[in-house]
Amino acid sequence: MAWDPDLGDEPPSGWRDRAPDRLAPIDPDAPVSGHHPPAPRGSVAAAPEQDWQTAAPIIMPVLRPESTSGTRLSELDPVQLASEGLKTHATPVVDAGPCGLPVGYLLRAGGFDVLVNADHLLAWGVPPDTLRAAAMANLAAWSATAPWTDEVSGHRRLISSATGDGGDAARVLLPDVRAYLVGELGSGARVLVGLPERDLLVAAALYAGDDEFAILFAEFVATQAAGADQPLDRRVHEMVGGELRPFQP
Repeated sequence: MAWDPDLGDEPPSGWRDRAPDRLAPIDPDAPVSGHHPPAPRGSVAAAPEQDWQTAAPIIMPVLRPESTSGTRLSELDPVQLASEGLKTHATPVVDAGPCGLPVGYLLRAGGFDVLVNADHLLAWGVPPDTLRAAAMANLAAWSATAPWTDEVSGHRRLISSATGDGGDAARVLLPDVRAYLVGELGSGARVLVGLPERDLLVAAALYAGDDEFAILFAEFVATQAAGADQPLDRRVHEMVGGELRPFQP
């Protein structure tokens, strides 16, 4: 818009008061056509999809629904791994998890997740055991500081993990977490566990004669699974001998 001289304090003139020095060195930080040059980008070879040292700190295990298909890590040998890697759409690699729930592996890449497949293993040049160990170590480190929510109503008690960080249900894979839940809830009670979605692990103490609570807990788990963005499991499980087993009323 045109400047109104009646307002006063007009902006300083942009005219030069001397001729430019054509022999002076070019300022590398000077804007070009009003824009600064973009910051240099890292090497593609150092991306987590290509470089194991970059990928190792951001790999996490994730529980997947029973119906999930994938390439079993336990069955991969070098020949099959190469064959999987040549496929146009390599399937994610999975391990057997508790109660028939497969365990997948994620690259937590700043705002989005990438499921690990045979292409990644080929690029990294690491065996399955190295992948598993890194993922579980990362989960354990995250879980050590992730909070629990404790709810009590009379003799009924619930403990849940719902941080929204993507690792809540997978916490049940950790022996320390299973021991914690049994220690907190298992004194004179059965320990029920629900994994309705990726971002929720819920456990409860079920005392003898409180069949109503078992029904309410099952209804809660099923409802959460039905309304979840990333549903996992509608079933109720139980801690038996420190391991997850199907709940038998």
